[in-house]
Amino acid sequence: MPKGGEFPVNSGEKHRGSRLPAVWFSLGVLFLFFLWELAARIAGSAWILPGPLGVLKRFVFLLGAENFRYALGGTFLRVMLGIFISVPAGIAVGLIAGLDKRAGAFFRPLFSVIAATPVMSVILIAFLWLGGERTPVFTAFLLVFPVMAANTIAGIQSADGNLRELFTLYRLSLGEKLRFLYIPSLLPFILGGMESSLSLCWKVVVAAEVLVQPLRALGTGMQMAKAQLETPELFAWTIGTVAAATLSQGFFSFAFGLFKRMRRRR
Repeated sequence: MPKGGEFPVNSGEKHRGSRLPAVWFSLGVLFLFFLWELAARIAGSAWILPGPLGVLKRFVFLLGAENFRYALGGTFLRVMLGIFISVPAGIAVGLIAGLDKRAGAFFRPLFSVIAATPVMSVILIAFLWLGGERTPVFTAFLLVFPVMAANTIAGIQSADGNLRELFTLYRLSLGEKLRFLYIPSLLPFILGGMESSLSLCWKVVVAAEVLVQPLRALGTGMQMAKAQLETPELFAWTIGTVAAATLSQGFFSFAFGLFKRMRRRR
């Protein structure tokens, strides 16, 4: 009998166990397509709800269209610009608010106003000030910024209280506290905030594009398809947007996981 009364696990069983989530994921996707096809047959009109095969054909056609590639590139640049502006600003303000209670009280009304303002109101007001091209980026910044600030504040508050007292007792500088106490606590919160912010940024940018219709934008393509009553094309534009957002999210999740493994080894 093996040491400790445990039996070795068969390698074939391990392999089968690792394949189970992928199998169930595939079954879930097929089930969604089945529901979609069933709903399309019940609707009985491609103008109301097109079937998955018709949408897939239209999506393949869009992939080869030059205007779709330009629109995808334009939206992707707006999303990345929104992330690159809002993430550093949110982290900086979160650090100030988390380290100083007075600053935290000062910024709290700003965060409350942003959280309570409807997204559509933000888009329409920004359109009056900035025009169609800059509105999606500004809207993404305004909604992602408080998310990153809140995550940064939560990361600072999660730092070990005993270590805080120890650092204060030995009169370590703010730079040393940041390096050895706060940054290790902050990293998971910041990376988690960036992951959720990326998904939020795609949604907000495309929603703003649908309303203000800038040049070379996925949201503009959706709005044009809707105006022309091309429902299959509207679904195809939506699938392209979801695919782009999912791929960027997956790439970030992969990089995040790789970073965590490297950090554990260190």
